[in-house]
Formats: sequence, structure tokens, C-alpha cells
Amino acid sequence: MNNRILSDRILNLGESATLEMTRLSRELKANGIDVITLSIGEPDFDTPENVKQAGKVAIDNNITHYPPVPGFLELREAIAGKLKRDNGLDFKPDQIVVSTGAKHSLINVFMCILNDGDEVIIPAPYWVSYPEMVKLSGGTPVVIDAGIDNDFKVTPEQLEKAITPKTKAFLFNSPSNPTGSVYSREELKALADVLVKHPDIVIVADEIYEYINFDGKHESLASFDEITDQVVIVNGVSKGMAMTGWRIGYVAGPKFIADACTKIQGQYTSGTGTISQMAALEAVKTDPKTSEALKTMLQAFEERRDLLVDLVKDIPGMKSNVPNGAFYLFPDVSYYYGKSDGETIIHNSTELCMYLLNKAHVALVPGEAFGSPECIRLSYATSKDLIAEAVSRIKEALAKLS
Repeated sequence: MNNRILSDRILNLGESATLEMTRLSRELKANGIDVITLSIGEPDFDTPENVKQAGKVAIDNNITHYPPVPGFLELREAIAGKLKRDNGLDFKPDQIVVSTGAKHSLINVFMCILNDGDEVIIPAPYWVSYPEMVKLSGGTPVVIDAGIDNDFKVTPEQLEKAITPKTKAFLFNSPSNPTGSVYSREELKALADVLVKHPDIVIVADEIYEYINFDGKHESLASFDEITDQVVIVNGVSKGMAMTGWRIGYVAGPKFIADACTKIQGQYTSGTGTISQMAALEAVKTDPKTSEALKTMLQAFEERRDLLVDLVKDIPGMKSNVPNGAFYLFPDVSYYYGKSDGETIIHNSTELCMYLLNKAHVALVPGEAFGSPECIRLSYATSKDLIAEAVSRIKEALAKLS
């Protein structure tokens, strides 16, 4: 009876694999098992003190009443200033909508632009929620594969080939979750040269990992004048400012899309939390070039990346690139498919992750969830000691497969 009551929409919706693995690891921990979690995409740093203080001041000043649906004007002005300061982009406050996290911003955009059957081109590996968001909004995901041999980056030829009369949007993410790949300006220009020939395609640029970039300056697709009017930037404060729990993301794009996002958000959630907005105001006013908190976090992530890449090299059959951003490694582990420890046969990355969770007590995320079944995702948003111990456990467990 239960399934007859539930809608087709929810029955056809996949569960987030990252949240599922986090749930399973928590259950094991609750039973007293020492699980190392490399599955969650969250900085293990605390929110900077000046940002926390701004939230406390907002409470003391009673900024606790309903905010405007698209966000406080002061915050939207500051976001416009951040886009100019960091990215050289010109946006007005009325082109910006503040939402409850970048995930909320993304679904707002898709709900506003997609009709049933519209196609959205998504490079794989992709973040787990992208295809489900598109489907939830009535669209059809069109996946183009970017393998490890190309540093998980799609080519302009692949993009051009995927475009059809039904293409409504191109969803792009750099630095990337789950691969950590960062597109260079030259690589972005090649994609822009394709997209400029299709002015009705909306380019949704997810730039949430902008500040976690080991390769120098972040480049945005919106910085190419010929396609600026096609680009909708999605960003937020969760990753770069260690503010995941504050739940603040934003959209910056053409005014008609911003107006549409305000309209739909007015029916779904209205404006996001006032205290979080005032903390985010302090965060976006912080220049990343002078932020000691960001410098400390970025240095730690780069050191962890280097450690993890070196350790993984010693695991037979595990192949990885060297990611230049975010805090993930996405190695190819297909070498172990078909192998067994005498009890369990590994057929795919989901079974491999479950094997490693149960045998090595390390929580990872299978590549199937990211559109790349040959891979698994390891998050290095944890200490170097835990990374070293986790890889040691993984190596020992994999050695039992033959």
C-alpha cells in the first residue's frame, strides 16, 4: 500500500550515495566499530572566528525576522562585490538570489528553466545529485564521459556532439566534485567557443569549490564575454569558508533567471536564515588573498592531497590522477572487479566500497553514484594521520582479493 500512496516522482528519485555511506558508517560507529570516514564532502575545519562573531552579533541585534525572499540587499551587494573582486565579473544585486545552500540554488535554477523532456548535458564524473535534480525538474540528463586519461575533463568535440535541438542547459563544475579536476582558461575557452554557437543553451556553472584550488587563480565560464549572458553561476560559502552548517548558497545570472528563482523560492522556502545571511555577509567580504583561515585550510588540503596521492601509488592496480582542487581523489579501481577474498566476489565499485567498509572499516563512495562505475571517491577532508591509517587498511584488505 505504501508505494501506491507515494508519488512516481519520489519513487524514481535516487538516494544520495554520499549520505547513504555516511549513514552506514555512523551505524557501525554506534556499534563500537572504529570506522574512518572518507566519504563526506565537508571541510574538517571550523568556521573562521570573524564569521562566527558576525552571526552572534546578528542574534544580539535581533536580526531574527523574515528576510526578503532573494536575501538581504546588503548581502547581495557584497556578493556582487565578491564576484567583481575575485572573478572580474559585473553583476547587480538584482541578478543575485541567496538560497539555503548551493544545492538549493541548483534546484531553483532547474525548476525555473526546464520543461518535460528538455535535455541537460552533464559531464561525468558528476556530483551525485546533478542527474536526480534534472529528473526531478522534468528534464533528461545527457551524460558525456570524461575518463581519467583525460584528467576527467570533457573536450569541446564531446560537448558539440552531445548538443541536440532539445538541449536546454549545460551543467559544469570546476574545481570538480568528485575528481578534483580544474579546467584551465584555455580549456574553458574551447568550451565557450562551442557554446557561443548555441545562445539558447543555459550554462549552469557550479563553482562551490572555487577557493579550494591548488593551481592558482580560479577561472569562470562567465568571464568569457561572448557567453556571459548565458551563464548562471552557483556558489556559496560552505566549502571555501568552512560553513557547511550555515546553509548559504547563491545564484548569479541573467536578471530574468534571478527573478524566476525568487518567484519559485517565494513559494518553497522564502528567504533563508537571517543569522546565516549575516555570517555569510562577513564571509563574502573577506578577501581570500588575505584570509589566514583560508590559507591555512588550503595548505592543509594540498599537503593531504600529496600524501594521499603518494600512498595510493603503492596500492597495486589502483590508478589515479593528481587533482588540482577540491578535496577528493577519484582512483580507477576496476582492476579489482571479478576478484574475491574467498567469501565475497567484487563485481563493481559499490560492492568494493561495501567490502572495504565491512573489512577495512573505511567509508568511501562508489563511482556508480558519480557516473563512473570504474572509480571510487576518497575525501581527504580529514587529518593526515587518519588518511595514512585509512590507506593502510584499504591496502591490506585489497591484498586479500585475488
